[in-house]
Amino acid sequence: MQTLKHLIRKNKDPLVMGVLNITPDSFSDGGKYLNLTAAIDHAMSMIEEGALIIDIGGESTRPNAQEVSLETEKARIEPVIKALRKETDIYISLDTNKPELMRLGIDLGVNMINDIYALSKPEAMNVLSESEVDVCLMHMQGNPKTMQKNPSYNEVVSEVKFFLDSQIENCINNGIGASRIMIDPGFGFGKSHEDNLAIFNEIEAFTHNQITLMVGLSRKSIIKKLVGENEDAIIQASALMAAIASKKGAKVLRVHDVRATKIAIDLLKNL
Repeated sequence: MQTLKHLIRKNKDPLVMGVLNITPDSFSDGGKYLNLTAAIDHAMSMIEEGALIIDIGGESTRPNAQEVSLETEKARIEPVIKALRKETDIYISLDTNKPELMRLGIDLGVNMINDIYALSKPEAMNVLSESEVDVCLMHMQGNPKTMQKNPSYNEVVSEVKFFLDSQIENCINNGIGASRIMIDPGFGFGKSHEDNLAIFNEIEAFTHNQITLMVGLSRKSIIKKLVGENEDAIIQASALMAAIASKKGAKVLRVHDVRATKIAIDLLKNL
């Protein structure tokens, strides 16, 4: 099984993670890939464009999103993981916060669990500690339904960093080695526009010698508030900011637009 450490060692450039939302209501591509064939075609297209990780999610975590049942989320993700695993040995990340689905994903051959609650739900830590897969720990203030209702910090960078450092320590104390851990400061998850900018401008604060940093800015409100609602401008700005983040130490870039991101990475690399 591929590991995050193995992928990073093999690739000098940042790893591009392509987003595959199997949901009717995600903020950018909700409803596009509910059909199994469409989902697999999109995943394979992103791989052809240069994605080295595919992140599969069956529950929208956009602001004001309602939680879906275990049965609904399972029905969305299980056939996609099975079908994609038959097609390719690509590194698969499963975006879920439900311990039962973490177990299912691990049994189906995913390589990483991407958890917006950073393994803070009961049993989630146990699932990962009993496995050998990687984990992404994200910071979020509140939950998707409430997170954008007046988020507040005294000092956003230090508070987000403190939370992530604490969860890293919890993982290590539970037998999850540092090489298996990735962190995500959670742009747009319980943060104002000013908070997002502060984190982006100080993204180096989240870099660790042994812990991988992921940045997910793609098509989020921080981008739209900077460039407006034109889709081409949003795509180009998302790609540029992702590439800048990689220059500042991000090793994984979670994106909707793989080709544009790869172009931006190559451009900045040659400047």
